[in-house]
Amino acid sequence: MFEIAEYVGIIAFAMSGFFVATRAKLDFLGVLISVFLTALGGGILRDIIVDERPYTFMHNAPAIMIFTIMFFLIVFRFHKKESIENKSWFIISDSIGLVSFSITGALIALEHGLNITGVLALSFVTAVGGGITRDVIINEVPFVFKTGFYGTVSLLVGAMLYLLHMFDITSSYTVAAVFLFGMGLRVVAYYKKWSIPLI
Repeated sequence: MFEIAEYVGIIAFAMSGFFVATRAKLDFLGVLISVFLTALGGGILRDIIVDERPYTFMHNAPAIMIFTIMFFLIVFRFHKKESIENKSWFIISDSIGLVSFSITGALIALEHGLNITGVLALSFVTAVGGGITRDVIINEVPFVFKTGFYGTVSLLVGAMLYLLHMFDITSSYTVAAVFLFGMGLRVVAYYKKWSIPLI
């Protein structure tokens, strides 16, 4: 269950990192760094926090997936097409990455016996940590700080998984239900333009 969510998140966020980098007109190295940070940065931070060797550094699959996706996107010249960041399939893909990484962060936190604060923190960091790092490097205000229900969805997913664990009803079915809820909430929030209040 963890590996499925991890790989789905990597694929979705690798695409996101690619399009953000090409929009910012970065060179090939810049695009590569953007993709790696977006797809793998949050997971690396998560594993460091729980004092484990980063999953990415112990398995070859994440890097192979990223290079394959980059090759596909470059060969089919997606970077030359008009902006697709507002296209429905891209929004859904990015939402899949957000919810998948939120789930992996929460599961790792629960596996290490962390409390609600730890679960929420790891869920959030895994989902948006790489994107924040990427945006800071390319001198942009991090996406999560200016988009209403993006980080909020991650926190809600973490809270739901913590409650499932507390009542001992965590299973592949309940986790799948949380995934669908998180996906639905993010997509609806995007199209309804929901946002949390500004200060």
